[in-house]
Amino acid sequence: MTSLAKDSPFLRACRREPVPYTPVWYMRQAGRSLPEYRQARVGIPMLESCTKADLITEITLQPMRRYNVDAAILFSDIVVPLKAIGFGIDIKTGVGPVIDEPIRDSRDLERLRPLEPGDVPYVTEAVGSLVGELGDRPLIGFAGAPFTLASYLIEGGPSRHHDRTRAMMYADPRLWNALMERLTAITISFLEVQIAAGASAVQLFDSWVGALSPADYRTFVLPHTSQI
Repeated sequence: MTSLAKDSPFLRACRREPVPYTPVWYMRQAGRSLPEYRQARVGIPMLESCTKADLITEITLQPMRRYNVDAAILFSDIVVPLKAIGFGIDIKTGVGPVIDEPIRDSRDLERLRPLEPGDVPYVTEAVGSLVGELGDRPLIGFAGAPFTLASYLIEGGPSRHHDRTRAMMYADPRLWNALMERLTAITISFLEVQIAAGASAVQLFDSWVGALSPADYRTFVLPHTSQI
C-alpha cells in the first residue's frame, strides 16, 4: 500500500472516517460488459488468464481507465488457490467451477495441502505491478470464503440447494469442520500473499452462504470465517 492510497476516500470509508463522497469501485472488473476485457481474454481460459501477471494487471486496470473509479479489485477467481495447490478444478463456460473428484470422505482432504507463496507467484508479481500503476488509488485483494469453496468441492460444481453440503454438515460435523479448517488456512494464506505484495484492503466472497439459516451459519461457518 502506498502512503497516498492510505488517505484515499475508499480506505477512509473502510476505516469509517469522514469522506467527501461515497467511493465506488467495479466488482469483477465489469468483465461481462467491457469489450476490452473480452478482447483480452480471447482464446484464454478463465483460470489460465488468472495465472498471467501481465494479463491480471491489464484486466484489473481496464475499468480504472474507462471510469476512473476510486479503487481497483484484483483480477482473479475464488478457486485460484485450489488450482494452485494442484486440486482438480476448472471453470467451464456457462457452468462455473467444476470439480474432477468431489470431496466425499476424510481421505479426500489430503488433496487440500497448504498454500505457499511460491504456488501463486503471478499474484505477487501482478499486485506489485498494480500498486505501482495505481498510485494514490487502492488495490482490493480478495478470496473465496470457506463455505462457498466447500460447497463447490462437495457438490462437484454449482448447486441450487446444496444438498450434499448440508448432508455433510449435519451427518458428519467432524469431517465438515476438518474441511473448513483446511479451506480457512488456504484462504488466509492467499490473502496474506496479496497483502504482503501491497494490497490495501481485502474482501471475502461468500457467494452461497445465503442458502443457510442464521442458526446453521453461526454453528457451522461463523467460527471459521471469524478466524480469517
